[in-house]
Amino acid sequence: MDIQERLTAFAMLGASWVMWLLVLLSIIGLAIVLERIYFLVSSKDDIGALKKDMRAALAKGDLAAAKKRLGQSKSIEAAIVSAGIADTDGGPAAVADRMEGQSVLAKLSMEKNLAFLGTVGNNAPFVGLLGTVIGVIRAFAALDESGGQASSGVMLEIGEALVATAIGLLVAIPAVVFFNLFQRVIKSRMGRAEALGLDLLAHLKGQNHGASAEAAE
Repeated sequence: MDIQERLTAFAMLGASWVMWLLVLLSIIGLAIVLERIYFLVSSKDDIGALKKDMRAALAKGDLAAAKKRLGQSKSIEAAIVSAGIADTDGGPAAVADRMEGQSVLAKLSMEKNLAFLGTVGNNAPFVGLLGTVIGVIRAFAALDESGGQASSGVMLEIGEALVATAIGLLVAIPAVVFFNLFQRVIKSRMGRAEALGLDLLAHLKGQNHGASAEAAE
């Protein structure tokens, strides 16, 4: 049996397994979407208010109050800046390094399982297309058995083949939409964290400059 005969024999097994695979991918994708929504919402806070409170504490020179306010926030942005403010004795450079390291970890935590979602979005149409190809092969086989007459069985096989492509698209489109949405949210959250961290660094650099000026006098 050559390769063509083997592939034909495989196609004759039907494309139902393709449908079930797409259903499984959609269920896993939905679970990831719901879990990511919960994670991102539960780690969200009013960063504008947090920034205002932190600035007020820093303006008074009260690092302890700033640390406490950051610690009260459940946000990822606050966690990033908290990592830096905990190492203020090392100077602005050490604070920046701490926040950069925490930013990497925070981004990884927010991007958890998104690679799978992106993979489903990119490849589900091709999985559906495979089901379509299998269905078309079966349709031609049924057409050959009917002596070239387009029977209801042939039309049924063609219909099932097209359904596979449709299911593939139905699985892929939401996956792509949510993948892009999550990426935009993550980018926005990281931007707010950076802005919050820059406020802290500006305060520390101002302190160092003032201390240097006093020492020079």
